[in-house]
Amino acid sequence: MKMLVTGATGKLGSKVVDILLNTVPADQLAVSVRNPEKAEGLKQRGVDVRHGDFDHPETLKKAFAGIDRLLIISTDGDNDTRIRQHGHAVAAAKDAGVQFIAYTSLTKAKESRNLLAPTHKATEEAIQQAGIPYSFLRNNWYLENESSSIQGVLAGAPWVTSAGSGKVGWALQQDYAEAAARVLSGSGHDNTIYELSGKLLTQEELASALASVIGKEVPVQQVDDAAYAEVMKNAGVPDFLIPLLVGIQQGIREGTLEVESSDFEKLLGRPATPVEEGLRQIVQQLA
Repeated sequence: MKMLVTGATGKLGSKVVDILLNTVPADQLAVSVRNPEKAEGLKQRGVDVRHGDFDHPETLKKAFAGIDRLLIISTDGDNDTRIRQHGHAVAAAKDAGVQFIAYTSLTKAKESRNLLAPTHKATEEAIQQAGIPYSFLRNNWYLENESSSIQGVLAGAPWVTSAGSGKVGWALQQDYAEAAARVLSGSGHDNTIYELSGKLLTQEELASALASVIGKEVPVQQVDDAAYAEVMKNAGVPDFLIPLLVGIQQGIREGTLEVESSDFEKLLGRPATPVEEGLRQIVQQLA
């Protein structure tokens, strides 16, 4: 059995590969990367490094040749770009005779009103239409996504949000990576959907957990979207990113990430890492 992970030099993909290398023989593992030079370290560990560019479908067909089980890690970019890229990957997988696709999706992708959901809804549908057995890993939110806010708090800033009382199921990338690795290398996951979510918390509850980690009060400043955009602009966030960040806050406020699930326990045999422990790890990395 030969497995392949796309985006293997990215933050999530590299974690998935590291986990797999501890659990399966290296000769069963391949990776597809846009720049093979960045994966030289994986090559030295016995991984089959292949060139695959989601904007160039011909490279994907070659990258996926001889692959039995494929993990498609969602790409970066706007929805239209990602839908196109993911469509190329699914078509290439079908052409190459891939037998199973695991895909990193988003919480409640099919019906979600989250601004990121269209990409994942379209990709899930494309995989189902391809007729390839699948597992949709509907990831909630990476705790690492809050690193810039945590960095600001460490520098003395308040926790600024326009998410109101909306709840998020934050979990570490390591937990999501371990779940993906289990599904890719395991059995019994054909045509499954896993809603992967940590304990649901509000912004205030997350800030309180951070306060206990760093040993000082973390004031929370609830603002409206316009004020949040202004704060981001003053913090030096590029203009093109600000609507995305505001939209994410809006989605949280509207409950698009508020999903309770025990699927982490189902896959990992344990709940997601407690948020305080996750925050402690991130604070140590930022120090």
